[in-house]
Amino acid sequence: MKQYLDILERVLNGTLKEPARENMPRTISITGASLKHDLSNGFPLLTTKEVSLKNIFNELIWILSGDTNIKYLIDRGTNIWNQDAYRWYLKKCEYIDDIIHLKDIKEFVDYIRSTPRSEFDVYGDEEYEIGDLGKVYGYQWRNQMGWVDQVQNTISGLKTNPSSRYHIIDGWNPFEQSEMALPPCHLLYHFITRPFGNSYKLDLVMYQRSVDTFLGFPYNLASMSLFNILMAKIVGMEPGEITWVGGDVHIYENHLEQVKEQLGRKPKALPVLNIKKQINSFSDVLNMTYEDIELLNYEPAPRIKAPLSVGL
Repeated sequence: MKQYLDILERVLNGTLKEPARENMPRTISITGASLKHDLSNGFPLLTTKEVSLKNIFNELIWILSGDTNIKYLIDRGTNIWNQDAYRWYLKKCEYIDDIIHLKDIKEFVDYIRSTPRSEFDVYGDEEYEIGDLGKVYGYQWRNQMGWVDQVQNTISGLKTNPSSRYHIIDGWNPFEQSEMALPPCHLLYHFITRPFGNSYKLDLVMYQRSVDTFLGFPYNLASMSLFNILMAKIVGMEPGEITWVGGDVHIYENHLEQVKEQLGRKPKALPVLNIKKQINSFSDVLNMTYEDIELLNYEPAPRIKAPLSVGL
């Protein structure tokens, strides 16, 4: 998408900033950026480098299910949360005496992959489970403060009062941030309807406080688009426009060469996302597998590898 490349160009001319967290690279940053896309014009998955829709799908279903343990992701070959989960495990090791000792991240991931979830031990007063991330996205979306299901509330609200401006899922919870491996980056989702024939178009505005523009942003953009498409199916509407808004929009200093390589590539036509499964309810979405979707006419340029920085 040209809009995405334009944002990359802007960030390259931004301000060099010191790391926000320990053991992280410096960033080149700008304050504030936005991108708008009509989903009838194609699914916004980057074509200037290959992006894994499978990882995006698996992560979204994981979040929507309310899960916070990476076992679900690892079992499906999605490893994007492994380092954050390992960093959270190391923090727990500092004060939980009887916790199982896993010498490095490889042993940590191997343990999660090879052990059935039913056999995971629970440690400490917080009932920590190996592979858990604390009260991150899934918890905040489905069980905030121990009882608020924001996703179900939004679905109900869209069905009963589509013109309301209260259709919001908010992951930013300062009361529970100390219990999260990482406070949410993509933190606020606002669903807004527009009349469309005898039904409605469903639009989505998402605010992201912190944006890893090279690695994370392409995932976030596709994920919010898939989320909007699925929500539209659940409530019987048509997917409309997605509007992404970023706060601290940055490029990590160790991604500069990769960014320049991507900027030298020309965008191609966007692919089309097809949902093969009949979706009538939220339960239908939660029971989806990756085989229930297909991406048509996706012809991206080759992948560009870059290190993921989490502060380890």
